[in-house]
Amino acid sequence: VSGVLQSRLAGLKTLLLNVSRAAAHDVLVKFSPTEGPSKLNTTEKGKAGKIHLPREIFRSLSSQIVRVVVTVLNIQKLDMFKEVNQTGQVLDNTVVGITVGDTSISGLQDPVQLTFTHRKLPRGVTPQCVFWDPSKGQAGGWHSSGCVTQSGDKETVCSCNHLTFFTLLLNPALDSSTAQSLMAVATAGCAVAMAFSIFTIAFCIFIRCRFRFEETLRINLGLHINLVASLFLLNLAFLLNSSLSGKTQPRTCRVLGGLTHYSLLCCFTWMALEGFQLYLLFVKVLGIYIHHYLAKMSLLGWGFPILVVGVAGVIGSYGEYSIQTTDHRVIAHLCWITSKHLLVHYITNCGYFSLIFLFNMAVFGVVTHKSCSLQSTGAVQGDRKPWKVTLVAAGLFCLLGATWALAFLTYGISSVPVLYLFTILNSLQGIFIFIWLVVLYYPRTKETTGSLSYIMRHDKNTTVSQD
Repeated sequence: VSGVLQSRLAGLKTLLLNVSRAAAHDVLVKFSPTEGPSKLNTTEKGKAGKIHLPREIFRSLSSQIVRVVVTVLNIQKLDMFKEVNQTGQVLDNTVVGITVGDTSISGLQDPVQLTFTHRKLPRGVTPQCVFWDPSKGQAGGWHSSGCVTQSGDKETVCSCNHLTFFTLLLNPALDSSTAQSLMAVATAGCAVAMAFSIFTIAFCIFIRCRFRFEETLRINLGLHINLVASLFLLNLAFLLNSSLSGKTQPRTCRVLGGLTHYSLLCCFTWMALEGFQLYLLFVKVLGIYIHHYLAKMSLLGWGFPILVVGVAGVIGSYGEYSIQTTDHRVIAHLCWITSKHLLVHYITNCGYFSLIFLFNMAVFGVVTHKSCSLQSTGAVQGDRKPWKVTLVAAGLFCLLGATWALAFLTYGISSVPVLYLFTILNSLQGIFIFIWLVVLYYPRTKETTGSLSYIMRHDKNTTVSQD
């Protein structure tokens, strides 16, 4: 029994302070997981946490002398403050309890401030100020009501309007249930997108055969076919990755990781080539002729990613990549770029896409501006229903890869809704492109003069007449 008591007391350190109500003033206390709490000397500097108790607390008390109790608990040594199905991790296993007098204090106008010091938090972790709520669930749990979190690089300040047991909870960006839900949504979306990719390729081939004498239209459709083919390959690689990762040999996993990376780079490259084609059509309207243009585009679109993946494979960038929570619990396995070579991911994926995104959005702005200018001058006649204009613009937006920009917003626990949105939109990108092509190119009759091809031709004629 004495051994159990000693082990429990080893994780508990307390500071007692007597404060006179007549001379009520702010109280400053420092605390450390190893040294416990102590009265703070305003001149000392260090890495210990700090507690600021406002004078409002003491002025509201009836007793002349009140006792302030600050308790620092190491919950790793205590069988306490264990929430059922807890996904976040308690910082340094430290819980700080504060009581003043014998009454419950809440609803403070001037909040209590606790400053938790820590190292720079890893990517994908969001700090959250919480307190222990005994009424939550059957055994109690952590709650954030009444607390405001101000996070920094080396410390996080918790401002709470009541007194109780506090801690800083480090929440992972993903928990296991969220990861499983995202994988289910992505898997279903990819399967549907693969089917629509086949429909899109067949439709583009049909239109090319029907209008085989219009060179510009054939080139545009050829680019669309290659982009949709790269999306099909990416969806296929993802489905293989999600079903085989964690069950394959290291060599097979490296090949699968390289295939997934290659497919992603092909998608990005063909999105860039789509933007480049629009740039030639709407900006460099006159005097553009490139011999074997589509063949050269195909060589660049499918060949450049091979060089990047080849270099990354030589330096051993591919292998098993594990997505973990802050308590090192694995929630997903992928064959991808390993954690040791994340620089390869930042350069070849994030950096590469950033450049493509900026260029394509600039082209999208030019195309939208010219289209609106022609409509306002009455140059474009015919069926220009608002829903069709909106659908064409949204399809062009997806064609240029704008939905992938959501990946840059997926950081921390607050990004979970964005993760769902990113997963759904990119899984359905093939469907959006299919609908866009049907609305834009079919039925393509003499009365349908609102397509991009007509706008390009009208812009050419306008330029020639001005010259």
